Amino acid sequence: MLRPIDEYFLQQQEPAKSCLQYLREYILRLDPHITEAWKYRMPFYCYNEKMFCYLWVHKQYHQPYIGIVEGKRIHHPDLLTEKRARMKILLLDPDKDLPVKKIDTIFTAVLALYRK
Repeated sequence: MLRPIDEYFLQQQEPAKSCLQYLREYILRLDPHITEAWKYRMPFYCYNEKMFCYLWVHKQYHQPYIGIVEGKRIHHPDLLTEKRARMKILLLDPDKDLPVKKIDTIFTAVLALYRK
């Protein structure tokens, strides 16, 4: 039987499915202290058991995104606040190559907060 988190990734439609699966592996390889958890019915990633990001598909734009839990503390022009107080998101176009350098820059800043 599959875990709910695995079912989430399998149920996504292409091309978002491949994008999310890549991001899942990418995030888990960032640091050995990062773990994956199923919280609020979505895939969350924790650094030393503190939630730091999650993966989801935007309801309005139908695009995958990375949600940064401490987004308000990260300044990057491509991070969107929308109606969130604490979190920001990075919308991704699954029909294009992922902006890996941009993602690296954002995660470097996020992990620096958590490593302090």
